[in-house]
Amino acid sequence: MLFPALKAADRYFKRWGFVVQAIIWVAYSYLSQSWFAGYPYGTISSAVYTFLPFIQIADFSGIWGITFMMILPQAFFGRYVADQYAGAHQRMVTFLGSYRIPVILYGIAMAGILIYGWITLAQWADREPDQNWRVATVQHNADSWKGGYATYKRNFNNLRTMSLQALQENPDMIIWSETAFVPSVHWHTTYKTDEATADLVDEFVTFGKSLPVPLLTGNPEGVLDDPSAPPLNPDGSWNRKDYNTVIMFEGGEIRETYRKQHLVPFTEHFPYEKQLPWLYNLLLANDYNWWEKGYDPVVFVTDEGVHFSTPICFEDVFGYLSAGFVRNGADVIVNMTNDSWSGAVSAEMQHLALAVFRSIENRRTTVRGTNSGITAVLLPTGEVVDPMEPFTRGWHIYDVPVYDSDAFTVYTRYVDILAYACIYASAILLIFGFVRHLIRRRKES
Repeated sequence: MLFPALKAADRYFKRWGFVVQAIIWVAYSYLSQSWFAGYPYGTISSAVYTFLPFIQIADFSGIWGITFMMILPQAFFGRYVADQYAGAHQRMVTFLGSYRIPVILYGIAMAGILIYGWITLAQWADREPDQNWRVATVQHNADSWKGGYATYKRNFNNLRTMSLQALQENPDMIIWSETAFVPSVHWHTTYKTDEATADLVDEFVTFGKSLPVPLLTGNPEGVLDDPSAPPLNPDGSWNRKDYNTVIMFEGGEIRETYRKQHLVPFTEHFPYEKQLPWLYNLLLANDYNWWEKGYDPVVFVTDEGVHFSTPICFEDVFGYLSAGFVRNGADVIVNMTNDSWSGAVSAEMQHLALAVFRSIENRRTTVRGTNSGITAVLLPTGEVVDPMEPFTRGWHIYDVPVYDSDAFTVYTRYVDILAYACIYASAILLIFGFVRHLIRRRKES
């Protein structure tokens, strides 16, 4: 649907078609990541995540203003090249002369964006945090494709050893990654359906009780699918459903739980069982097991008064989720990620690049606690602080700057408003252009 719309903009608006094309592209970028199987990994703005002065406008425009400013000159030069290919030198001279004003306006807009960025960076450089939150991140670098009791036991031993080492640095909290401890604490402490696994869970709980600080970890939450029935169904299957969750484990008990809200399509969630039963059954046959969906933007609170939320894995690449956490009271974003499945540093860098914008959009510090990378702290300016080496085992102490503030950015208050504006503008402009085109054809005939 995108390319006919781009062509229509070129046809109906002629010399100004490149502006309409840029608006359509922003609308497409949003819509392409907003449906069930949508991913934002192709969003062009992520390519400039290190160019901090340019991307500070994300606190009011989100990534959409950045996308527009990057696409507009490309559409413009596309028009330029098309005219050059089509013909005459005189036409080229006319083209350059007639577009002098939009080129100047674009230059002024870019200069304004950069000035805003430099001023913002200078202000944040002088700002003192309200408190420093000392956390230990443990990167155990486990293979996501391997499971089973022996693997879970080995991973736990590695996590435990490195956590005890990190305790020597007096952290306020220890952070593991998404699904770091795989056996469900809730299920196996409640129903004990497997003796060996239940013993491993008891060992984990004992370790948690021994810690002088809270432990934040990913841990699947198994609950009864039918609360009125026993754990074991008559056909031998388990009466169980699972959530991809983060738990804050303190004093031998789970103090708070967050259930993942935006599930990975096909591998964690597939909502079209009735519409596409053949595909649904094919995925099940290939050992895909669905997670249940959570709905609450949970905010965890530490004894030190730090309010934080925990988007799980690729949840931090969607702007609306982090903004929802911040509106609900989060002062820090703690992303719990397991990207080891990719086996590629490039995939981990791609995820990191998108996470940078969540810190800028909401002006909140982000802590990334990962299985294999990239573990780091992202400042409210988007600066990446002290990243750990990917695909290595180790731990790191971060003094996380916390900014307690009830003030929300424009983006936090009005999430993706520029993207919505581009969607409506695209529809209105294309309809207007089509109608005007018909009227002109009738007059000519």
